[in-house]
Amino acid sequence: MPSLHGAAGIVGGPFLFAFVLALVLVPICRAAAIRFGAVAQPREDRWHTRPIALFGGAAIGLTVAAGLAVFGVSGGATSVLLSCAGLIFATGLADDLVSLKPSTKLVVEIALASVFLFFRYRLNWTESLTLDTLLTLVWVVGMTNAFNLLDNMDGLCAGIALIVGSALVVSLLPAETGTEAFLQLRYLALLLGATAGFLVYNYHPASIFMGDSGSLLLGLSFAGLTLSRSQTVAATSNPLSIVAVPLLVLLIPIFDTTLVTVSRILSGRAPSEGGRDHSSHRLVAIGLSERAAVAVLWLLAATGGALGIAVDYFNLSWSGLAASLFVIGMAIFAVYLAKVRVYADAREAAADRDRFTPLVADFMYKRRIAEIMLDLCLVTVAYYAAYRLRFEGVDFRENFPAFYQSLSVVVASQMLALFAVGIYRGVWRYFGLMDAVVVAKGVLLGTLAAQLAIVALFRFQGFSRTVFLIDAVLLGTLLTASRASFRLLGELLHRNRAAAARVVIYGAGDGGALAVRELTKGPDLAYKILGFVDDDQRKERMRVQGYAVLGGYASLCSLVASGVVDAVVVSARLIEVDRLKELERLCTAHGVSLSRLRVGLEPIVVGGEAAADVAALARKNVS
Repeated sequence: MPSLHGAAGIVGGPFLFAFVLALVLVPICRAAAIRFGAVAQPREDRWHTRPIALFGGAAIGLTVAAGLAVFGVSGGATSVLLSCAGLIFATGLADDLVSLKPSTKLVVEIALASVFLFFRYRLNWTESLTLDTLLTLVWVVGMTNAFNLLDNMDGLCAGIALIVGSALVVSLLPAETGTEAFLQLRYLALLLGATAGFLVYNYHPASIFMGDSGSLLLGLSFAGLTLSRSQTVAATSNPLSIVAVPLLVLLIPIFDTTLVTVSRILSGRAPSEGGRDHSSHRLVAIGLSERAAVAVLWLLAATGGALGIAVDYFNLSWSGLAASLFVIGMAIFAVYLAKVRVYADAREAAADRDRFTPLVADFMYKRRIAEIMLDLCLVTVAYYAAYRLRFEGVDFRENFPAFYQSLSVVVASQMLALFAVGIYRGVWRYFGLMDAVVVAKGVLLGTLAAQLAIVALFRFQGFSRTVFLIDAVLLGTLLTASRASFRLLGELLHRNRAAAARVVIYGAGDGGALAVRELTKGPDLAYKILGFVDDDQRKERMRVQGYAVLGGYASLCSLVASGVVDAVVVSARLIEVDRLKELERLCTAHGVSLSRLRVGLEPIVVGGEAAADVAALARKNVS
């Protein structure tokens, strides 16, 4: 790891200078924006509900420009990056003032990406010059637009930029004075300082927006900082470090852009069209507050950045496994968010339900292609991790040929076994204990089949039974966790709802457990369960379905009277009539809704006669 002292010496001064200057310039730019009418008005396809000043990006750009002059960063090895950054900033500022067409901005972005390529700045992900050129072009244009799309909620884009930039600072260290990496670090420090100063005014509730001048500047700068003129490519260096590090560090912008682009294309809308269908908007639609939604994405960005640093500096084998699981988890998270409805209007909600979620409906629940591909990844990861746990260092290298030789056998055996036990007939949203039993059966059957196949093919020479035992445990855990993830995500997000009716359930028995499932089974039900109350004193401080038993009837009365409860659900089947009437009077007096959960079977009446009577009559006629 690079020394903290070296990082502070290179980055600290420029960062503090830019931070202080931005604190001064942002209010000035805000006042200028209001004076000249550069204000973002509320629109149907935008999130904010009141006019907000633009020109936050102008303050960032001016701060960086002043810092470049003060610290002598301009020119030399960074001239290409700084020139392209200046041009994209000017383009964004023009868009903030006169609203350019999306096609115009795209042409400019392609031209600037071509400038990088002309001066031999590339990703260097592959030996093929043509392929690497195309990848670099897509990377620069895509990342520039990714930060532009990410600027959709107070503090989101600026916060993600600070996290991404911090990870890039670590990746660029160590740097000697005067080198290109040294100048890039100075520029990056100025950019981060200016962004941090802007975030002070942009955090919810924001008083100024970044605008395209700021988001495009950030996106192109980060994309340019991941390019290099080095001729070292993935084939001659560690491909995991070269390819995975920028992808992990910039995963949240990629994640959000991919989710929005795919959902809009599948719904018949243009990807450049504005909308309230970003990952942040979907988190709010589930019930999180704006600050909580932004914090979730900040946390995920920080996790990706930490994994990117780990891949670059630590044990590549274990960090690679962790990175793979994180990417798989983010894919599952994307599928979960894709099925969240984000429009309140009835017509748009119907379209959102019918057309925004074809990815989930067609692949996850009908054809199961996505689920099968996920399991393929999990089977491979589990088997590799089992070898890593069983063998270390030289032992792993010596046993790697056995892993490679048997991988296809294990994959085929496990996938066929999972199919045979019916794992692909389950629904993730309703995953339960019996589904976990099916997973266990499939894994055990697949493990046994794999060992028998290896005995037949290789006589089990050079293989370890312990590896298969570890593999079975890991695979069972991963498969169960992936399928339970939808319920887990729903539960975690449900407990953090901001604008939700606070509910207490009266009765901590079987009826109470059913009430929890009814109140939490859909993202559209805005309830936040505070806990249970029960007349049985022995249940106090126990937990039912993860919620605490808060006390008895006296505690319920106290909660209702204190105003911390919006609704009471009675789930107890046996309750005195007088007690129920007393509770009804109490709830009415304090404006608390009272409802009762009823569970039971009722006969279906056909033509005025009960179904049972009709069936009996039919049997009589037959006889």
